[in-house]
Amino acid sequence: METYDALKRDVGEAREMLDLVDEDGDEALSAEVDGLVAEITGRVERFEFRSMLQDSDDRLGAILTIHPGAGGTESQDWAAMLLRMYTRWLEKNGYSFTVLDAQEGEEAGITRATVEVEGDYAFGYLKAEKGVHRLVRISPFDANARRHTSFASVFVYPDIADEIVVEIQEKDLKVDTFRASGAGGQHVNKTDSAIRITHLPTGIVVQCQAERSQHRNREMAMRLLRARLYQYLKAEREKSREELEAEKKEIAFGSQIRSYVLHPYTLVKDHRTGHETSDVEGVLEGDVTGFMEAYLKRSAGASR
Repeated sequence: METYDALKRDVGEAREMLDLVDEDGDEALSAEVDGLVAEITGRVERFEFRSMLQDSDDRLGAILTIHPGAGGTESQDWAAMLLRMYTRWLEKNGYSFTVLDAQEGEEAGITRATVEVEGDYAFGYLKAEKGVHRLVRISPFDANARRHTSFASVFVYPDIADEIVVEIQEKDLKVDTFRASGAGGQHVNKTDSAIRITHLPTGIVVQCQAERSQHRNREMAMRLLRARLYQYLKAEREKSREELEAEKKEIAFGSQIRSYVLHPYTLVKDHRTGHETSDVEGVLEGDVTGFMEAYLKRSAGASR
């Protein structure tokens, strides 16, 4: 209501300024009104869009995971590019985040990544990114400079944190410790501080190696496990476990939600909404809000 009242007040002031422009023909004031109207219009659009995020989980933080598909180094490098794209988007939009787990590939890229995102409506926005992402480019790893197609999957969970209590019994957990991997030399953790937790009844596995403290890594891993279990139990309650798992499509051709083409032309296209842009570099630098909003507007329209 505070946002609505502020918009209503500013619109009223803009109307009064427009009346003055009509009376006096003041060009300087006219330019000021144009700027004010543009600013208010942007705020109204953001306010309208936020009103679409009505699911009970939308306002929460998020847990984002990325996994490469088949294809070895190519797909692992693509997964690393996606990780950078999303962290850039988070930075641009004022979200704080922690990379809980990022396993480096043997040659390049990553074999997996898990990111904890804090901030209002992080899940509401990022849930639009769930699915398989496809990259077409001239491979930097191919001596013959041939074109390659790579796939990676993104999945997003609401970070329930302390919002909802999920009971976890110690007897249901298998906890393993191991040495964290890193860039080598002094950056590699010399102790077994990394944590892997398996929830035996469901088979859900989480791990964290972001911190040098085993206690801190266990704490973060348990938080991730609670989020994963909450999503699992919610799906069970709603009799929609199959629907949730169906979103984790095979990481291969034909199942992608979005394609990023760098060669022979430049184009990013979302196959669910038709939203597209030729500014591939901008998208890979984190300009993905347009794709999120196009998907969420389409989803909101379909649910009405």
